[in-house]
Amino acid sequence: MSTPAPTAWQRALRQRSFVFGAVLTLALIFAAGLSLLWTPWSPYEMDLPSKLQPPGAAHWLGTDAYGRDVASLLLVGARNSILVGVIAVGIGLGLGTALGLLAAARRGWVEEAIMRLADFTFAFPAILSAIMLTAVFGAGIVNSIIAIGIFNIPTFARVTRASANAVWSREYVLAARACGKNRWAITREHVLPNILPMLIVQATIQFAIAILAEAALSYLGLGTQPPQPSWGRMLSEAQTLMFEAPLLAIWPGLAIALAVLGLNLLGDGLRDLLDPRLARTR
Repeated sequence: MSTPAPTAWQRALRQRSFVFGAVLTLALIFAAGLSLLWTPWSPYEMDLPSKLQPPGAAHWLGTDAYGRDVASLLLVGARNSILVGVIAVGIGLGLGTALGLLAAARRGWVEEAIMRLADFTFAFPAILSAIMLTAVFGAGIVNSIIAIGIFNIPTFARVTRASANAVWSREYVLAARACGKNRWAITREHVLPNILPMLIVQATIQFAIAILAEAALSYLGLGTQPPQPSWGRMLSEAQTLMFEAPLLAIWPGLAIALAVLGLNLLGDGLRDLLDPRLARTR
């Protein structure tokens, strides 16, 4: 009697990287969602007599140099990180995927022009793009989102074009072309559904990169502006108090590290689960 093939849920539970990454990612989402409904203290109100308190019953993770509750700042900072990540990755995913599909479908000079444009965009990373946008329009979270989103476009365009080119050489696509289907119908019905798992995996990886980029920009004073909390700005404010209150740097640094680790592990686990070749071996 043959053993039944494991279900997708059973395969997922066997993937330690997927499970650990999913737990960390859900914790990030839970923290962001909780901040919409409740925080231990207001993250915007300063209480100077209570500044630099150690962790205790009143303030679980202590207070910063302005007397604000660190736990509340971390919760709201998670919300801002997710906001930047979702919009920036959405910009890159939407425009980059469209350009990659166009390059794979048309080939020739169209493909060459799109890829060279992607190469040119890679010369302006998110931080450099944010500096240029800040010089023209001023610092702010909107310019950070635009800069990170622009940086994501060529990444998704390259991944989409490479995956789509592999699908265009498959027998079922050649059969569809022989039946008279046009390139856009083939792209919509055959190419995009088959490369969607790869795009989902890439989106989780880019989400982690977006969180890092937002933290770096806020650290430099180019991202989220006061009074909105930001993990990167918490690190920036804590650097002058490293010997007096080192925990002020440890908490946001740990939050960034766990968020990025969780998303990277989730991406690795999704890659293994969504790849049919790997799925058949489990």
